[in-house]
Amino acid sequence: MNTLFVLLDGMEDHPHPLLGGKKPYEAANMPFMYRKAKHKFFTSGKGYTQLFLNEFFTGRPPELPRAVLEAMGLGLDISNGRTAYRLSPAEIKDGMIRWSYHAHLFCDELMSTIMRNFHILREHDPQIEFFLNGRAVITMVCDDVPDLPAPPVDAPFKEVPGDLGKLVMKVAEEMNGITDYPWGCGRYTVQYKPYECLGKMTAISDSPTALGVAASLGHDILLINQVEDRFPAAKEALERGNVFLHIDEVDEYSHQKDPYKKIEILERTDRLMEKYFSDAERVVYFVDHGTSCVTGEHIIMNVPFWTNIETDMSDGELIPLDTVIPRLMRQR
Repeated sequence: MNTLFVLLDGMEDHPHPLLGGKKPYEAANMPFMYRKAKHKFFTSGKGYTQLFLNEFFTGRPPELPRAVLEAMGLGLDISNGRTAYRLSPAEIKDGMIRWSYHAHLFCDELMSTIMRNFHILREHDPQIEFFLNGRAVITMVCDDVPDLPAPPVDAPFKEVPGDLGKLVMKVAEEMNGITDYPWGCGRYTVQYKPYECLGKMTAISDSPTALGVAASLGHDILLINQVEDRFPAAKEALERGNVFLHIDEVDEYSHQKDPYKKIEILERTDRLMEKYFSDAERVVYFVDHGTSCVTGEHIIMNVPFWTNIETDMSDGELIPLDTVIPRLMRQR
């Protein structure tokens, strides 16, 4: 019997005044999940998805920078000392970097402006891949590995060194302060082995972060942008082995501070789970961190994981993150 792991990214939240003091997932109508996953536990959340997933699947925190993982998830070259840079849409204004979670309004212009000026990096043999709403990863031959502010919290502006910094500021000049700002930079180093009990798993997501963690662990990956298309692919993959299915939109709508969109994607996920996995014998729902629809920021907190797997754990128990997978999978 194979196991389906479903990550509801950033599902935990603050109570919201528009929802009568409920959290969005408490207000969402998700009868299938509550009926299917009758055993409910908690574990420790982390500040970012890659930090949680690496420890969840290996028992150890990651050594690889975020940009390197995402480069692997997008199939970019990270060999021979190339450096990876994650870029996120932001506005440079009044000495601050203000991260944008509404970049769908201008992402086409942002991407075309970057590519029009991409020649600035030509001496570094650059590669670039864009993904959700103008986000991107660049890998290139470069010694600069700057420590730069990371989203989602706005921060004082810090100059990006070298030619990448010239590209960042050129784009900002042409777009009245809007640009793609790098963070999570680094080079490939060491990755730990995944738990052997996971076998050859298939990861399905629209996020190169989740896919990059899976790829770094030797698992198969499928980049599928539309949430509805991920479920039939997951059903097919579950016939061959374990599956990791990632619902990144839950986190994205939280950053937009839209509790109603968050409720809608949770309810849609529940309907799709019932449609495709009503007879699944081993399902694990889990959450990596909270993301607040009030502030738009991540919340480091204990997070739920729920399952229909019979275990030796007590309902409501707080399970150390590095023991969750071994304790679930030894019940096979």
